[in-house]
Amino acid sequence: MSGHSKWSTIKREKGAKDAKRGAIFTRLGNMIAIAARGGTDPTMNSTLYMAIEKAKQANMPAANIQRAIDRVNDKNAAILEESVYEAMGPGGVGIIIEVATDNKNRTFPEVRNAVQKNGGRIADAGSVAFQFTLKGVIRLDKIGEDVLMAVLEAGASDAVEEDGETVVYTDSKNLAKVRQAIIDSGLNVKSAELEYVPNSMIEINDPEVAEKIIKLFDAIDDLDDVTNVHSNADITANIN
Repeated sequence: MSGHSKWSTIKREKGAKDAKRGAIFTRLGNMIAIAARGGTDPTMNSTLYMAIEKAKQANMPAANIQRAIDRVNDKNAAILEESVYEAMGPGGVGIIIEVATDNKNRTFPEVRNAVQKNGGRIADAGSVAFQFTLKGVIRLDKIGEDVLMAVLEAGASDAVEEDGETVVYTDSKNLAKVRQAIIDSGLNVKSAELEYVPNSMIEINDPEVAEKIIKLFDAIDDLDDVTNVHSNADITANIN
């Protein structure tokens, strides 16, 4: 398995501090509302369960979580749609941008402007996505041979140790099943979600290019409708 470079990981590595807590809760609420369409009982809807767990990890209040779930039955609530945009960034890196929006006519120009103003361009559908594979990604707070053996026995397709944690990869359809099997084995799951994992990484050795990429990611990530950003850029050597 080649490495992966989701923007949330890069933010952790460079110690980025996001003061927009309200915006974070809005994004998480949108993810919960979309997941709740498949059923409002998290014990029966694994996607909703994982969205709620992610919200709890971000210290989202229980009342906010419940309001997001209740939106599925609120006829006056705005209808959210999920979209995926593809872009090319400085250094030829590929970027996958996931959004949840009630107005695509507003969101797409915002994404396009953020990309273009920071040295990138929106790409045609499919021209970037082929460089990625949608996988289930589970993160554990332990490492070691025993952990690797346990997750493989739980049905993971691969697992690697990164920065003191074990990153587990699964087929996208098996994420919930493998996650539960790992929990049943006695291991603690930090997070579990679907991610666009790069098939290979583009190593960026030029600090100036790396800085441009980080600014681009920041600009995209500042958009309220953006839920996830994924890239095949390897800029870890340039992060202080």
